[in-house]
Amino acid sequence: MSVLVTGGAGYIGAHVVRLLQERGEEVIVVDDLSTGSASRIGDAELVEVDLATDEAYRILTDTMIDKDVDAVIHFAAKKQVGESVQRPATYYHQNVGGLANLLRAMYDAGVKEMIFSSSAAVYGLPDVDMVPEDVEKHPINPYGETKLIGEWMMRDCGVAWGLKSVALRYFNAAGTGWTDLEDPAALNLVPIILNRLHAGKTPVVFGDDYDTADGTCVRDYIHVMDLANAHLLALDALRNGNAKHGAYNVGTGTGSSVFEVVDGIREISGWDFPIEVSARREGDPGYLVADSSRIKEDMGFQAQFGLADILQSAWDANQLGSKKVQVPTK
Repeated sequence: MSVLVTGGAGYIGAHVVRLLQERGEEVIVVDDLSTGSASRIGDAELVEVDLATDEAYRILTDTMIDKDVDAVIHFAAKKQVGESVQRPATYYHQNVGGLANLLRAMYDAGVKEMIFSSSAAVYGLPDVDMVPEDVEKHPINPYGETKLIGEWMMRDCGVAWGLKSVALRYFNAAGTGWTDLEDPAALNLVPIILNRLHAGKTPVVFGDDYDTADGTCVRDYIHVMDLANAHLLALDALRNGNAKHGAYNVGTGTGSSVFEVVDGIREISGWDFPIEVSARREGDPGYLVADSSRIKEDMGFQAQFGLADILQSAWDANQLGSKKVQVPTK
């Protein structure tokens, strides 16, 4: 038996692949390598294909049958919110179309267990600070909409042919579990700050007039290792018949502000670098933190790392990478 991981050469996917390998699972990685790298998957077999293409359905079906796949962990998707607003059709084609091909292949190959990489973006702008899974969902961008549609697709396949699935709704993944698996894309706050410092630019903070303690947005930052471990817990829960719900938040339940993240990087780096405060970005809620009590109760999940651990791991990986931040000498 084996586990098929789509997008396994990317940031979160590569962490999950490595954890699966460490516990002796056979892993097949499906990735188009548009943002990932084959160097990140160890000795896992790589099937290089874009899930949204016409040939993907056949390739996926054959791979699942030939490799005796019994479960799928699905990461492969486009995930830039701003780009999704500018190119909505592309996001629907990739994220929804790719998932449709994957689900068709799973049906034909008789694979009935799936973990889906979802997002807190499905909630939009909830009117609560601590967000439970059952709050009304009103995504405010095409990216969030594709994730919510993905959850609907899995639910419908469960009714139609018995798919057992869990959607994990990520909040703000950051940090690295191994220095060679740092986040390769500057799409989240921590790598954005580090990349700007590497490029000799001033990091930008969008809005300091929110109704929060220091005026900046507060988010739930979860270490990528905690998030990766949540996937293994969810996989085991599916296999054991203990997944009581179709969707789970994965966060820490603790919020950190943008200024707290900036100050944390300053402390670790020993560099009191300047920042630029700009206007708010439209659609940014002031406070968004996960209520993760459901995954704790059902699967025993508990985040092991805090913000300091996240920032230290990101800094350590940065200092060994190609975009190393050079701290000015005094």
